[in-house]
Amino acid sequence: MDKIPMTVGGHKALTAEYEHRTATERRRIIEAIAEARAHGDLSENAEYSAAKEQQSLNEGRIRELESILAPADIIDVTKLSGASVKFGATVTFLDEDTEEEKTYQVVGDPEADATGGRVSISSPIARAMIGKEEGDSFEVSAPGGSRSYEIVKIQYI
Repeated sequence: MDKIPMTVGGHKALTAEYEHRTATERRRIIEAIAEARAHGDLSENAEYSAAKEQQSLNEGRIRELESILAPADIIDVTKLSGASVKFGATVTFLDEDTEEEKTYQVVGDPEADATGGRVSISSPIARAMIGKEEGDSFEVSAPGGSRSYEIVKIQYI
């Protein structure tokens, strides 16, 4: 089984979600099913059907989290350093066309959230940045055409 690289923060967040779903959500859903069952005829009971659907979705997410957390390779980014971009780096770069500055951290697939400033190591932008240093330019193919960026700063925080 391949290891899944993950930051300490990402692992904590996924572990917290797992614990919440297995302890709190599971109990709440079981209580909702029991309450709906007490209302009588299950064949026409919308509350029962909704609770069973919630249970199915919750159990599916629990299984997904187990398959992510089991092979996790937790990497403490604060112990990393270097002049080039690699897993865990927080990279500030400049769009060479719009002069817009962006900052993203390169993280594992399960913890990626572009709106939160975290891009997956397997994403096109992260793959283009890997191995580059401050001052280097890189190009990313996007649906609207190719985009050019220049790396302004690399940090391991």
